[in-house]
Amino acid sequence: MRIAISALLAVSAMLAPFTAWAQSADATGKIAEVSTAEQTIKLDDGKTYQAPAEFNFEGLNQDVEVVIFYTVIDGKRMINDLELIQ
Repeated sequence: MRIAISALLAVSAMLAPFTAWAQSADATGKIAEVSTAEQTIKLDDGKTYQAPAEFNFEGLNQDVEVVIFYTVIDGKRMINDLELIQ
């Protein structure tokens, strides 16, 4: 049992650097376009962010300033969280 736990800890220690790739980034800007049909938000810098299926688009209109926290998955910027800037 100790050998199995030691092996598991060794493997997790070797894979720890790969978790940095999965970390979230953030972007700040004004909303240029909201598409509820495509589940996307486009900021004024031209970048598009994909929202999850259960995302609530209420209150998100053009020219609203936001901070989007996202993770890049398969080349798409997937929204993890979004905050309105007041």
